[in-house]
Amino acid sequence: MRVLVTGAAGFLGRGLIGALLDDRSGRPPVDHVLAADAVPCPVRDRRVVTRTGDIADPAFAASLFEREVDLVHHLAAVVSGEAEADFDRGLHVNVDGTRTLLDACRSLRTPPRVVFASTIAVFGGRLPDVVPPDFWPRPQSSYGAEKIIGEVLVAEYTRRGFVDGIAVRLPTVAVRPGRPNAALSSFVSGIIREPLAGIDTVCPVPLDTRLWICSPGIATANLAHAGTLAAAALDGDPLVNLPGLTVTPGEMLDALERVGGRAARARVRCEPDARVTRIVGSWAGALDPARARRLGFHVDRDVDAVIAQFVRSAAST
Repeated sequence: MRVLVTGAAGFLGRGLIGALLDDRSGRPPVDHVLAADAVPCPVRDRRVVTRTGDIADPAFAASLFEREVDLVHHLAAVVSGEAEADFDRGLHVNVDGTRTLLDACRSLRTPPRVVFASTIAVFGGRLPDVVPPDFWPRPQSSYGAEKIIGEVLVAEYTRRGFVDGIAVRLPTVAVRPGRPNAALSSFVSGIIREPLAGIDTVCPVPLDTRLWICSPGIATANLAHAGTLAAAALDGDPLVNLPGLTVTPGEMLDALERVGGRAARARVRCEPDARVTRIVGSWAGALDPARARRLGFHVDRDVDAVIAQFVRSAAST
């Protein structure tokens, strides 16, 4: 199987490539991964070929399909904080890049499976306590608006038979390793990662804010699973709300204290930021996972398991 991963140099891209190349997964074996991003992908494997360029450039996108591709994982995106700060760049990468990639897919003899990584940021406004699968999104951020445009494009290109698409709405992924990024949800990882490293940090939202999260391991496993689902299983609806856990920052800090003690928790101070609170607080705090679970997607056990996964990962690097 030949796979294209866009956004391959990013955190989720690297993890997904690792999951796709795992010969123990039981999924169809992958013998070639084309890892595309604006910067080189650091994954070192004989089956991985790195390509660098602008995904919204038609010539670059076309070059990714010079040979047949069976599966496309489209992760390339400008994250929420950057999309809010730079409207034109967000549109260029998140909207123009998605359409350009889908257009390039039309050159293939056989429509490829396209997995589009969307987000719970497509939701906003007045939400029910638990958002049902058919709830109409009303994004309250540029990032959310750009992602819902991408979802519609994937659905339309699938309807026309150009691709075999599925758009999966990822929860906030935590705990991410490395440094903070420009995502407005970056603090969700930061209030665990930084204290455990002995670094003081800030929680910019009220401690009772409901968050819908999943661990990196579950996120990459679910992305990989989306690539294997039969089109018939989707029953004509290519949009899937992925399972997650509803937690609050307060509950995450309780779990942090159980792992790192009072000293770790004391490294987090609460300084509400009205801008972050307004946008993150508009996202869904819980989604009905029934359809996703029927389709075979996975969920973390609890917030302690999410933090334990991060601690194990950090210890192994």
